[in-house]
Amino acid sequence: MNTIPPRTTGSYDRRITPARDDLAAASLRGIIEVPRYAEATRLQVVAPSVPMRRASDAALGYDTELLRGELVDIYEITDDWAWGQAVLDGYVGYLPAVALGPMVPATHQVIALRSFLYPGPGIKTTPLGFLPFGARVSVLATEERFVETPDGWLFGAHLGPLEAIPADPVAEAERFLGIPYLWGGKTSLGIDCSGLVQTACHAAGLIAPRDSDMQEKALGEALAIPNDPASYQRGDVLFWPGHVALCQGEGRMIHATAFSMSVISEEIGGALERIAGQGNPLRTVRRLPKA
Repeated sequence: MNTIPPRTTGSYDRRITPARDDLAAASLRGIIEVPRYAEATRLQVVAPSVPMRRASDAALGYDTELLRGELVDIYEITDDWAWGQAVLDGYVGYLPAVALGPMVPATHQVIALRSFLYPGPGIKTTPLGFLPFGARVSVLATEERFVETPDGWLFGAHLGPLEAIPADPVAEAERFLGIPYLWGGKTSLGIDCSGLVQTACHAAGLIAPRDSDMQEKALGEALAIPNDPASYQRGDVLFWPGHVALCQGEGRMIHATAFSMSVISEEIGGALERIAGQGNPLRTVRRLPKA
């Protein structure tokens, strides 16, 4: 998704609009007035994962995280930084330029939470690193149980073809149980609430924006908020101001939360009471489409 919102009120969402005070995408000429415009150069993330930040400062926290194989429309590269827009969800920000390279068509994606990269087709070598769940790669060759990619060799069972889409986004989220909470994160090293929902939805072939307020407007079908926690169905998405969770069914939900600094499953009733006690009652419930 790479959608430019129309400028109807004189303002725009800087998170998903490739415009700064001094530069904007050429497609925004006549919509947003800035001194310079630039055409996009489409590149690919070649690092295992890379933070996207709101400014070219490595000391800043993550706004979001892009994974190996994701495409980015780049409008400016200055020194060590590139500024552009992620093709997958339209998010705009700064990335280290070294994390980007030319596009190579992907054939497979990582379906394990993480998979080690080896210099050859065997386990008794020092790993070169790892690729996270959802990373996309091109398979070049196969040798016994291992496959060769441009980054190194991976255990073949940790990869799946791009067209293989699981039916249950909640099951994909449940794989992240116990993973640490990280603001802006989207990997098994750390993930936040909206990153978990987006990752689970994308794994199941559902388009999902990056942040919880965007998801609250876009995902599924809006429902009346049930009075009984047992009435929530698996796949319902629960929204509070600045937070989101997925219903697992049977009165439970899964979310990445700073409360425990991890991805947890808990009873919906208790969570509703605790979060409301912090001044944030449940605001919206939406139901994801069934496969």
